[in-house]
Amino acid sequence: MLHALSTSIPSPRQFTYPFCYDVDPLAEAASEELQHYIATTGLMSAEKGCGKMFGVLVVEYEDEEGALQRGFLAAYSGLLGGRNDWQYFVPPVFDAQQPDGHFKRTEREISAINREISAIEHDPQYLQSVAQHEEMTKRLQAEVDAFKVEVDAAKARRDARRKSGEPLSEEEQAEMVRESQFMKAELRRRRKAMEQAESAFHNPHATLLKSLQLQRKQMSDELQRWLFAAYRMLNAKGEERDLIDIFREYTHAMPPAGAGDCCAPKLLQYAYQHRLRPVCMAEFWWGESPASEIRHHLHYYPACRSKCLPILTHMLKGLDVAPNPLAQKRHTAEPRVLYADEYILVVDKPAGMLSVPGKADDSASVSVEEYFANNSKLKIQNSKFLKAAHRLDMDTSGLLVLARTEQAYVELQRQFASRETVKRYEAVLCGVPKHTTPHSTFRSDVPEPITQNSKFKTQNSSTQPNGCLGAISLPLIADINDRPRQRVDMEHGKPALTLYNIVEVRAADANTAVAYTTKKADKSLTLVHLYPKTGRTHQLRVHCAHPQGLACPILGDPLYGTERADRMYLHAAELTFRHPITGEPMHFLSPSGFLL
Repeated sequence: MLHALSTSIPSPRQFTYPFCYDVDPLAEAASEELQHYIATTGLMSAEKGCGKMFGVLVVEYEDEEGALQRGFLAAYSGLLGGRNDWQYFVPPVFDAQQPDGHFKRTEREISAINREISAIEHDPQYLQSVAQHEEMTKRLQAEVDAFKVEVDAAKARRDARRKSGEPLSEEEQAEMVRESQFMKAELRRRRKAMEQAESAFHNPHATLLKSLQLQRKQMSDELQRWLFAAYRMLNAKGEERDLIDIFREYTHAMPPAGAGDCCAPKLLQYAYQHRLRPVCMAEFWWGESPASEIRHHLHYYPACRSKCLPILTHMLKGLDVAPNPLAQKRHTAEPRVLYADEYILVVDKPAGMLSVPGKADDSASVSVEEYFANNSKLKIQNSKFLKAAHRLDMDTSGLLVLARTEQAYVELQRQFASRETVKRYEAVLCGVPKHTTPHSTFRSDVPEPITQNSKFKTQNSSTQPNGCLGAISLPLIADINDRPRQRVDMEHGKPALTLYNIVEVRAADANTAVAYTTKKADKSLTLVHLYPKTGRTHQLRVHCAHPQGLACPILGDPLYGTERADRMYLHAAELTFRHPITGEPMHFLSPSGFLL
């Protein structure tokens, strides 16, 4: 399991912070050894479908003579080709794949129940009885609905009679009361009859089906709890906790499926069990990109947060771990006021600053809202009402509009929600976009200049998109297993459309203006203009990085990128909207300065 690592590269002073890191040269050397092994052995031929996440852990240990040595461990996430026993890699934390083990035996029992359920669901007698019951239920419901119409019509007649102005006799009034009471009672009787017919459905097949479904759920829940309790995770202090105990502290819920089977927990568990001292680690993707996640061949990625954050927080105790790079103050500039009146405030937000107060890795970060509300030295002094009408990601710089009255806020929110505003972003991408995918296409038929709209006629519009125009349409949904990331979901995602214009492509060399921390000779950078036609969370970042989009992440993107930089190179450069009170067209420019 332990592989030799022959290199003079020095060991880092601190262990890798697994959720955001630059790949240490030592971990990169180990990764290259593993990549060579995968390529030469044909290992991935056993994996059907898309690619797989692999990881390496560089460790130190003393040999038999007491000399300090280094080597590395390798792992893959989950199963590889349906197996977890590949010799080159560390074993799973807990082996649930033993044919005669409790997990597999219970799985077979659940599978047998599934077959029984399927047989009932396809039984002709059961299907006939269900159809008859549904037909009866629909008939009774139709009768109830029809009588409800009669009830409403009778009530309308009585109300009209009372409002006619003509006097009502006592007999007529009493008759109207009797009619109302009778019809209400009859409606209740018919509804109760329908409910009784529903509850009286005691098809033996249906009763057995419900019993089997309940049994299946109970067995599945018990098996999952048993499995999570079997995963007993170590840390550098020698402390041991099972997954249920670990996740209870964070989510007060059961761990997600697959917890404990990612690369990092496997690697650290094996190292602790064999008294190997972790030095650094890295994870990379090998193979085809999945449809929903942003994964590129041979690109490095941080550990996932949903499954690994609670686990690794426990497992890294006792190690000297590098600080989270995102927890450091990331903005040196202050927000710059571009326009102000008694209703709105338009500012140029620096990268690394929150738009609104909220959770962030940088707990000391002050939002734009707080900055202007609390700084008495500013011309825009303490406002009773100050809210951002829209948001920019903390790592995104550029134009931001704040409302100074409730009325202005409501109207600006309406404009942004109805897509009456026009926005242009500037971004630097890692690599050169490819336009051969089905969801990223050239567009030569853009009907209107993208920075203009018939509702917003301005005289000072910026340069309009030209050259390599394209459109990306990839629906997005929150990744509930790895928040705050978004993923592409063609079935359940919300529609998301981005137009783009490729401005410049050049090699990343010493003359590159951006502060690119990992420049390589074979790397290129691309300057693009982005025009979001919808406003989904992380839309531009996902559309740039996704294999079916531009397949080039934004430089410095801490969530979807692969290359670190001094900042994320995404800037809101142009914004057009109507003044929320006067209706006057408002147009603002803030060039990014991202010159390649």
